[in-house]
Amino acid sequence: MKFSLKRRVSLLAIAATLAVVTAPASAQKKYGPGASDTEIKLGQTMPYSGPASAYGTIGKLHMAYFKMINEAGGINGRKINLISLDDGYSPPKTVEQVRKLVEQDEVLALFQTLGTPGNSAIHKYVNGKKVPHLLLATGATKWSDPKNFPWTLGFNLSYQAEGAIYARYLMKNKPNAKIAILYQNDDYGKDVLKGVKDGLGAAGAKMIVAEATYEVSDPTVDSQIVTLQGSGADTFINITTPKFGAQAIRKAFDSGWKPLHIVNNVSASVGSVLTPAGLDKSVGLLTLQYYKDPNDPQWKDDPAMLEWRAFMGRYYREGDPKDATNLYAYLTAQTMVQILKQCGNDLTRENVMKQAANIKSLKLPLLLTGMALNTTPTDFFLVKQGQLAKFTGTQWQGFGDVLSTGD
Repeated sequence: MKFSLKRRVSLLAIAATLAVVTAPASAQKKYGPGASDTEIKLGQTMPYSGPASAYGTIGKLHMAYFKMINEAGGINGRKINLISLDDGYSPPKTVEQVRKLVEQDEVLALFQTLGTPGNSAIHKYVNGKKVPHLLLATGATKWSDPKNFPWTLGFNLSYQAEGAIYARYLMKNKPNAKIAILYQNDDYGKDVLKGVKDGLGAAGAKMIVAEATYEVSDPTVDSQIVTLQGSGADTFINITTPKFGAQAIRKAFDSGWKPLHIVNNVSASVGSVLTPAGLDKSVGLLTLQYYKDPNDPQWKDDPAMLEWRAFMGRYYREGDPKDATNLYAYLTAQTMVQILKQCGNDLTRENVMKQAANIKSLKLPLLLTGMALNTTPTDFFLVKQGQLAKFTGTQWQGFGDVLSTGD
């Protein structure tokens, strides 16, 4: 029976893949740099080393996913060649590696370059070179600026929108909260912080009683947690990347501080953050989700989750199926394949960007129920919905409605 189920899931996965990658051939073939009758060359930078190395699994999963696509025949017969380079989460290194990808490797497009600092460092360069800079692994609000940066389009829910949702939740459910905030001292951290403050508005600004920052080069955030605890805050908004997110959760618990603890989405993975922090120390955390949690038993027999697990077991065995970052990576790879599929046989940089800016009601089954991805030439925000969730000790449990960013 187990073999039969596994075989059936594998067949479903292959069928789904073929459905995604097959597109009607256009009469005339057009190619830009990195594209040919046999190949589509993409490039990315990932922090395989450095303070954000927990995110390196994203690039590894992308490589595995595109291997699956290529084994199924590629996209209209073309194999995806992803060149994934380590930048150590260091902006100068990001610049160096992206220049190599664009000027030496001559990739057709950049895909899922990770991190707000690194992407900020290459933002003007790639737009000047007119290279599609797609599905960035960061939620900075500036990635949706088609007027000034028409070649850059992000993936994640906007950090400002996420912060504003947390603020509105507190205004409604804990209007007398005393809020302490820890944030990464760069564009990423400041973007989420702005969303929180915008969401609180002038009336709620007095709710913030303490703020602390950290640098990605810091060894720990223990001293910041002690300072924030000393403020008397009963609510803690934790705006951190995985390494520091785990430290903050653990230190807050160990020091006896018991605030309402909100952790931003990028540090909400059970596998890479909560498990290292201690699952018992993570009970009661709040976050915002926009895709299914692989640890949530309600999705145990979900066809899309079974397909993803079958993929992990066959193509990325070293990856952790408890790490929601791997599910996120799968979604982004699916979206990139959809863009390339829409291109048909016009694989110029201009058409790749055109198709990325014209995604219509893309319903990927691993997104939360009822969600769809959309872009237009004037709206580059791909993800516009999310749901608040609470950690039970074993998994995130969603509650309330699926919220749009304007709710």
